[in-house]
Amino acid sequence: MWRRPGKYAPRRHGGDGEVEVFVVDEQHDFELDMERWQKLATEVLIAERVTGQSELTVIFADESTMSELNAQFMGKGGPTDVLAFPIDAIEASRTPGPGALSFGPTKKPLDVHDHPLLLGDVVICPTVAAKQAPVHAGDFESELALLLVHGILHVLGNDHDTDEAQVAMWALERSHLEALFWKGPAPSAFRHIPEVTA
Repeated sequence: MWRRPGKYAPRRHGGDGEVEVFVVDEQHDFELDMERWQKLATEVLIAERVTGQSELTVIFADESTMSELNAQFMGKGGPTDVLAFPIDAIEASRTPGPGALSFGPTKKPLDVHDHPLLLGDVVICPTVAAKQAPVHAGDFESELALLLVHGILHVLGNDHDTDEAQVAMWALERSHLEALFWKGPAPSAFRHIPEVTA
């Protein structure tokens, strides 16, 4: 379900601390600047009003890994460009039911401000990104940036399952890319069309 930013968004404030992004490169086809993508991800989270001790993991994966994840979690064959896995362990721990934490007379209730807000994981396949970049974002670096922003917005509760939601999410992606990645208007080669198959 698409959520308009800020309206039904989940709690986005972690405990005392800062937003942290962990970037992992598990592919060998492309040499990537991990610091650059960590910085962009952090800036997008802050622009989306994520504050306090919050954690996000960004993983760059190969086609084989991406195919496995796509089959397991999306029920689709072949590698895809980006997958997002939102989590918030602190919110889950507050949920009533069999999985909820219980507290005895000697234990204090969980103070969510003492723990990081676990946002989730964004997994990106640079090989797929390179294939679709010429007819999507225009170039490889812009494609990676677009996929990163897209994945983060999914982790934060945005979706594109209706025409209205898609237009809103694309506008938000473009806004973040212009402000934080290109530092100006989108390049003329930038396209926002469905990914290339094959």
